[in-house]
Amino acid sequence: MSKKHPIISITGSSGAGTSTAKVAFEHIFRREHLIPAVVEGDSFHRFDRAGFKVAAKEFEARDERLSHFSDKANRLDKLAGLFEEYGKTGSGERRLYIHSDEEGIPFKQPAGTFTPWKNIPEGSDLLFYEGLHGGYVPKDTDADANINVAKHTDLLIGIVPVVNLEWIQKIHRDTQMRGYASEVVVDTILQRMNDYVHHITPQFTHADINFQRVPLVDTSNPFIARDVPTPDESLLVIHFRDPAKWNVDFPYFLSMMPNSFMSRPNTIVVPATKMLFAMELILNPIIHRLMEDKKS
Repeated sequence: MSKKHPIISITGSSGAGTSTAKVAFEHIFRREHLIPAVVEGDSFHRFDRAGFKVAAKEFEARDERLSHFSDKANRLDKLAGLFEEYGKTGSGERRLYIHSDEEGIPFKQPAGTFTPWKNIPEGSDLLFYEGLHGGYVPKDTDADANINVAKHTDLLIGIVPVVNLEWIQKIHRDTQMRGYASEVVVDTILQRMNDYVHHITPQFTHADINFQRVPLVDTSNPFIARDVPTPDESLLVIHFRDPAKWNVDFPYFLSMMPNSFMSRPNTIVVPATKMLFAMELILNPIIHRLMEDKKS
């Protein structure tokens, strides 16, 4: 953690909906006139697209499964090292992962490859991470048992819809936007389950704030759902791990968001149609406070 060089991390599984939180932060950064050093979680994968296929086959030959959720498939040492270095100096090494051929045109690289590691330029106000392992805390059995990413964050946000909704969103995204067959996406979900339980869900215990969308329609079989439940068919559960840390003003939030209510002393529930508004309303004063601490 660093007051001089704050680190904000959004963590969530594939299909969780971290893009909405990213938009909320983009709006806040623009209003506050902040320059973020943006870091994508995909850039810390251990293997490029071709290398992952080779490694996955090697694991399969040993009757093991390899997924992008696993510590074995990611350079979590580099991620923790970047967070620690940025907190001290405001810089550190990052790279990009090329998702598509269009993204690769400026770099003259094909999809599925990494750009070279480069230092973050001077002048950024904070580091902003979005990805799978922004709140990673290892167990003794993990490959990198001494690596702790979460301890370097100043603000850790978890995006974690109920699991059936998360799967529905992933299936629809990967079939409609990325062209995968639904059977392939379901198989990927099943292959990742062990790593999901051991490497993804524990992060939300350490998050400062978790945003969890809960559908109000039947999602009992997510693998045959034809539609993703819409925001007006959902509620948003917002949980604060330590409200006193951020001076959370619950009465103010309740007054600003009609039809919201408290379900626990540290939890507020709002209509999911207000998700973006709720994120900005809650996070803007926190970012402002981090910047005031930075100045002081």
